[in-house]
Amino acid sequence: MAAAKSGGITAYSVKTKTKNVPMVDPVIDVKSGRYIATGKDADGNKMAAIMSKATAESHIEAGNAKKGSGWSK
Repeated sequence: MAAAKSGGITAYSVKTKTKNVPMVDPVIDVKSGRYIATGKDADGNKMAAIMSKATAESHIEAGNAKKGSGWSK
């Protein structure tokens, strides 16, 4: 679900029922051992995508997302 399409995080938009919608200003949080990217689409609808630790770290290193809460130092 959280694919790296053209460098950014994409997810499924439940409201518009479309796949691979790019997230605007995503933040990746760690909750219960899961890496969850939250953000909004271009229309302002909230979106979320669950991803692996490796994918989350690669998006942060590339500058596509910011670290949120739950990350250990």
